[in-house]
Amino acid sequence: MKVVVSAIQEGLDAEVSPVFGRCPVYVFVDTETMDFESAPNPAMSAPGGAGIQAAQFAVSKGVSAVLTGNVGPNAFNVLQAAGVTMYPVSGGSVREAVEALKSGRLQPVSGATSGLGGGMASGMGGGMGRGGGRGMGRGMGGGMGMGTGAWIPPQAPPATASKPTAEELSELKDVAQSLRQQLDEITKRIDDLEQKE
Repeated sequence: MKVVVSAIQEGLDAEVSPVFGRCPVYVFVDTETMDFESAPNPAMSAPGGAGIQAAQFAVSKGVSAVLTGNVGPNAFNVLQAAGVTMYPVSGGSVREAVEALKSGRLQPVSGATSGLGGGMASGMGGGMGRGGGRGMGRGMGGGMGMGTGAWIPPQAPPATASKPTAEELSELKDVAQSLRQQLDEITKRIDDLEQKE
């Protein structure tokens, strides 16, 4: 199967990027042979619509799956319409992400993940927390579930060199909202546990 992994740089040992539409590089990997090809993201500096353009680029390369941190709603819709499955990945290398997929440790997402507050953060996104399991492995949920691995808080998308775009501003607002929701849930959980003592 041919998959694409959003990455910080080229190669199998590159770190997975926490964003899809504006990541610097895509690494296309054949999961059977681990042969790969790295390509710069043609939409990274787009003034708008980066998610759609990035998704169209991935689809044009014939991928069956996307492994990434966050997928926005526009990119999600393009990928879903093309029959491409999306898997959340939190950190690690491209190679580790592909190995996690091959071993069945990644679960597909059923909706856009940018700004959603559902699921527990866990190592490679495989947790099933209070939020219904849509967690990205990046702390997008309450962190109270029973997944495996360490909780990793949401990270702001990398800043672009040019003037911030509406899309970047929207992504930052989504992350801030997610952090507020998370803090509220954690505070409530702490209060609940202290009352039981």
